Amino acid sequence: MPSAHRPTRIGMIVPSSNTCLEPQSYRILGSRDDVTIHFARIPVTRIALDQSSDKQFDAAVMRSAAELLATADVDVIAWNGTSGSWLGADHDRRLVGDITDATGIPATTSTLAYLEAFKTFGTERIGLFTPYTADVNHQIMASYERDGIKTLGHRFLGLSDNESFARVADDEMRPGSLELAAARPDAIIYLCTNLYGANITAEIEAGTGVPALDSVAVTLWHCLKMAGAPLLDPRWGRLLA
Repeated sequence: MPSAHRPTRIGMIVPSSNTCLEPQSYRILGSRDDVTIHFARIPVTRIALDQSSDKQFDAAVMRSAAELLATADVDVIAWNGTSGSWLGADHDRRLVGDITDATGIPATTSTLAYLEAFKTFGTERIGLFTPYTADVNHQIMASYERDGIKTLGHRFLGLSDNESFARVADDEMRPGSLELAAARPDAIIYLCTNLYGANITAEIEAGTGVPALDSVAVTLWHCLKMAGAPLLDPRWGRLLA
């Protein structure tokens, strides 16, 4: 738990080519001064189902980044990336165990944050929206199925260059979001921490009545929850408040 004499400190391991999650995390926090976020980057530039892509998420590289964050006396460490959603949740469970063993600090990942959110909110049926390629989406859906989460529908943008994800405009996400909402899932999932899904979360929720969960917001929510800090404003996802 954080000391009463300083803000809660969250350490985040970030894909090197990600330009969304840092500014978006602070945008979500708004004027709050009870939380600070501290970042360490690891080399990640491409998302695909092959060995060269998978090697970007090596546990030793993650551990080194976590050890650097630990020197800032952070209260929780998150791998703020969604690779566990296609590599499998057990991959991330092993990763957080490795990080905590190395640093003594509680840890999570974006994938484990989603699974915690699904459990907390009783979410069993989702609509999946990603910037990824179709094969990555199918691997994600299979992984979620193993954890009891059924995907009613999915949309993908066919991108693999990680930097390009942050250039997806709100207008490119709205049509697919509305189509997914029509199936009445328990929630729409914007899966990618370099995608500005949180920009339209409130709009989609208000227009469709379907909850929306964005990766950046969900990861921050889980970090705050683990650190015992107040949660989020409902504009970033009504379930996360």
